[in-house]
Amino acid sequence: MSVETVAKRLVALCREGKYEEAQKELYSKDAESIEPDGLPPGALGNVKGLDAIFEKGKKFQESIEQVHGGEISDPIVAGNWFSCIMTLDVTMKQYGRVNMSEVCVYHVNKDGKIDKEQFFYDVG
Repeated sequence: MSVETVAKRLVALCREGKYEEAQKELYSKDAESIEPDGLPPGALGNVKGLDAIFEKGKKFQESIEQVHGGEISDPIVAGNWFSCIMTLDVTMKQYGRVNMSEVCVYHVNKDGKIDKEQFFYDVG
């Protein structure tokens, strides 16, 4: 798959709330997921490997009490990279209601699979 095809497919699946399906279909087995520096203790951090990414997603979903809304922008593609903006309005079990906004950056390898995701958002 081309980078543009991967990007559009990821966005389409995320808009349907099918995050794990997107990861199974589009990610490489050794993909890595990178969060910003300076996260508080106990926060979901950096992981490597598709199983670890699934577990990270599961823990994030378990920390949510209620989803009020969310959006994901159309992707912007540059070479083997693409990015999008993701927003989420949720009530977290530990923190109450929060509005999250992040820049999501992805790298697509020569096999047409995402091998890196990195998230940029304000910490603290």
